Amino acid sequence: MIITVASGKGGTGKTTIATNLASAIGEPVRFLDCDVEEPNAHLFLSLTLLTTEPVETMVPSVDQAVCDMCGACGDICQFSAILPVGNKVMVFPELCHSCRGCELVCRPGAITASSRQLGEIIHGQSGLIDLYYGRLRIGEAMSPPLIEQLKKRIDSDGITIIDAPPGTSCPVAATLKNSDFVILVTEPTPFGLNDLKLAVETVRLLGLPMGIVINRCDIGNNAVKKYAMTEGIPILLEIKHQWEVAEAYSKGILMIDVLPEMKSAFSDLYKKVCKIAATHQRVTRRAI
Repeated sequence: MIITVASGKGGTGKTTIATNLASAIGEPVRFLDCDVEEPNAHLFLSLTLLTTEPVETMVPSVDQAVCDMCGACGDICQFSAILPVGNKVMVFPELCHSCRGCELVCRPGAITASSRQLGEIIHGQSGLIDLYYGRLRIGEAMSPPLIEQLKKRIDSDGITIIDAPPGTSCPVAATLKNSDFVILVTEPTPFGLNDLKLAVETVRLLGLPMGIVINRCDIGNNAVKKYAMTEGIPILLEIKHQWEVAEAYSKGILMIDVLPEMKSAFSDLYKKVCKIAATHQRVTRRAI
């Protein structure tokens, strides 16, 4: 079971929901923090660090002495990462998507594979939670390749909870891909509703089942509930705005540790997710 927790915007409580859910299940959980530009799940878990692994990606290296300046490499690259200029081929590593197309079309064999570091993957343990989180190299613009490497740590035989980046851009799509269920976290405000709609459209494009968690449900209006009812999206959990939770968050303490009754609420959330995901799989199989 792969459950991804996402949101259309930052600051809705996505990581709060993901970490509390993982801790409340009471079974071994693989947790992936795919918000590689600003990972923070480890701040809420008493983590014992185990390993740190650098992650590299392919970039082309050009032997100018062998190159005949045919221009095929520049023609095939859709991202202008390699470009023949004058009597030299210029490479822009930050733009390269590592498709190796330039290497394949180079007739004289002047292009070979080199590499550059994208970032690193840190692995740690916190009780029953096996945590992996990515950390993008400072100045690096492309996070999807690091996310894809991080997702290779998914436990295909157990429970995996993924904390997605905020928003609806390419890193989010890369994170959501192949999930069994998506929990969309929002807040009952005009901004929250606007970005929730964008997130719902993204999840639907990927054909994934989803449900909504409304955080700080008592601070806004009922527009999110009306939208969810109209769109046929289940509201899985509503969490009130409480001082104890905000104070615990500022100290890196889980909600279920200061409000014990929330542990059963998150346990019920997991059961609802499993039930809806199983129904979706049965319907999908019948459609095929």
